[in-house]
Amino acid sequence: MKEQMIPIFYACDDAFVKYTIVSLHSMIANASKDYHYIVHILHTEITEETMKKVYELANDNFEIRFVDMTEYLRSISDKLPLRDYYSKTTYYRLFIAEMFQEYDKTIYIDSDTIVQGDISKLYRINIKDAYVGACHEQAMIQIDEYGTYVEKVVGVSRYNFFNAGLLLINCEQFRLHFVLDKFVDWLHYYNFVVTQDEDYLNLICKDHVYWIDQRWNTEVFCEVAYPIEQANMLHYIMTAKPWHYADCKHADIFWKYAKQTSVYNDMLEELNSYTDEQKARDTEVLENLLKLAVKETEREDNFLNRINRDKRAKDRVEVLYKIEQFEREGRFDEDVENDPPGRVLLPDEIEYIKKSHADKVKTRIAFMIAHKFVDNLVKEKKFIIKEMKGLENFKNLNTGAVITCNHFNAFDSFAIQLAYEAAEQPNRSFWRVIREGNYTSFPGFYGFLMRHCNTLPLSSNRETMKKFISATNELISSGNFVLFYPEQSMWWNYRKPKPLKSGAYSFAVKNNAPVLPCFITMKDSDVMGEDGFFVQEYTIHISEPIYPDCSLPHRKRIDDMMEKNSEIWKNIYEKEYHIALSYTTENKELLKNG
Repeated sequence: MKEQMIPIFYACDDAFVKYTIVSLHSMIANASKDYHYIVHILHTEITEETMKKVYELANDNFEIRFVDMTEYLRSISDKLPLRDYYSKTTYYRLFIAEMFQEYDKTIYIDSDTIVQGDISKLYRINIKDAYVGACHEQAMIQIDEYGTYVEKVVGVSRYNFFNAGLLLINCEQFRLHFVLDKFVDWLHYYNFVVTQDEDYLNLICKDHVYWIDQRWNTEVFCEVAYPIEQANMLHYIMTAKPWHYADCKHADIFWKYAKQTSVYNDMLEELNSYTDEQKARDTEVLENLLKLAVKETEREDNFLNRINRDKRAKDRVEVLYKIEQFEREGRFDEDVENDPPGRVLLPDEIEYIKKSHADKVKTRIAFMIAHKFVDNLVKEKKFIIKEMKGLENFKNLNTGAVITCNHFNAFDSFAIQLAYEAAEQPNRSFWRVIREGNYTSFPGFYGFLMRHCNTLPLSSNRETMKKFISATNELISSGNFVLFYPEQSMWWNYRKPKPLKSGAYSFAVKNNAPVLPCFITMKDSDVMGEDGFFVQEYTIHISEPIYPDCSLPHRKRIDDMMEKNSEIWKNIYEKEYHIALSYTTENKELLKNG
């Protein structure tokens, strides 16, 4: 039953439309007949004669429409800073969501492609609230110069840069988050010259990409880990064009479909007439593009350097550079920011859990103030929790527990506090371990919260630490929750899990209590913070508890829990960020737990 309509977009000019014909023919040949497809071809100068050749492909399932972009481009000409962009069909994909308000989701596909899969299966992928569904750009992964370029100029990891030749566009999110307006703003600010619109799209959609199986955008220049017959789409990128090179990789697949179209003879003529001079020019173009990527990377005023200089707080930029340095040197347990000079917490200055009446009153006041503070942060979108995953693991705990969390922000304990409250464990209190200096030396408002919101400060004084250990054991053994940061250090907005220290797990083993591993992942939101960086959207991942293995000796029990925690965090990181966990440090010994 043909109940669902699937909108598909190409963009081309009169010279390139013959490749569109071959691509579209392959798509039609392999598409499910249970849907109605409307193919829009965006253009500015395609002749009536050429259009007739394309219309010949239409059938009961496929409707073909040509959309002349001239008037639309003229209507937004005051927004675009360079006339050169009018003639670049590659930019048309950015206009689809605004031009076609009737669509919530569409497919965009480049013309230099062969579609072997059922295109309806791509459309039916639920990309949720991502801006686009896309596949990884293999050139950035496999060619170091391009990978370095996108990381040092665009500010996107080479492993999370997508190829824009096949996009499942969430038009609703494009409109909701003003993607076109952002594109225009960045055009005015900086001219990307290497992959052009692909750079802008990756910049704008960073952290809002749904990663689609690579079979949907198989770039023919690279090696793949699956038989080519399994490729849902082949993408003949760069100079890998079978209509120019007889020995082009997987050219036989292209010609199989081209032979069945009205442009076959034209394609053969183009292949046979492609000269050695033109091939030499192709090689020169590729070499120059690589040189351009290197040149852009080395420019003092490239995009990322300019952003760092113009829009971002100097102290935040310095922290990021320091994090890079510390990771290279393997200094994972050292803080990268300079906290206020701390003083030693002496034993007679604190009662960890045996609070006086006055202290209990201060605690109630502190929690009221803290909640109001967090509520305001949420309201002003300075603190965004997008989702809590695995909350049932928190709810189902019926004993005291050690909670572990990665540490990347002074406010991240608020996220775990909110998870604790959502877990509805009213008979068990929630405590957090903090640094000594945060308790003794933090001034003003934050200092008040540090001293009175169920905190357990560490101390460099031996006698005070005895009190800390006794109090922490008592809290856990009596059924309460204690939050530890086993990485020891706080690195601002650092997304990787760092090597763990054994302290938290020692408390778990001592009290025969579980460890509840929590890991917070981040995405850039649409909200620009006062520091010139996007406010992060947090997803809290609460994993199943890890219980001590009583069959192991005491020390091995600790190591076992720590290793399991590390593995859980690693798996969450790799699943959520779609990248293998690795570090720049060459000293592998520093990556071991403890």
